[in-house]
Amino acid sequence: MEIDEAVRLRRAVVQLARALNVTALESGLTPTQASVLGIIAIRGPLPVAEVARVERLNPSMTSRTVAALHERGLVKRSLDPSDRRAAVLEITAAGRRLHTQVRAERASIMQRAADQLSAQDHRRLVDALGSLETLAGLTD
Repeated sequence: MEIDEAVRLRRAVVQLARALNVTALESGLTPTQASVLGIIAIRGPLPVAEVARVERLNPSMTSRTVAALHERGLVKRSLDPSDRRAAVLEITAAGRRLHTQVRAERASIMQRAADQLSAQDHRRLVDALGSLETLAGLTD
């Protein structure tokens, strides 16, 4: 990828991320909190260490984020039965409702943006999804 292409890709990703982050802020969450809540909703229950690894968060940020979600009643913590020193996070009913709301709002933003594309550009975007997921580290 040429440098100018890399810059264009970064700018597009940043602009999309800003638009998506608004949905988190409107729901009273930081973008990091919304992302962590989503990971727990989709993959949970999860050990705190696994959340930190998946989200690439340092221990301090993980602790603050989990504490904020817990204080709002969006996740619950319990001791990991296989390692009594570790905590496991599970989404609550309130957390599930908020996650569903944020996810729907974010999907709507992306759908509206994609609807502005020509049919050919839309197909190209869909065809590039696998590569974008790999680039973002979303594939195993």
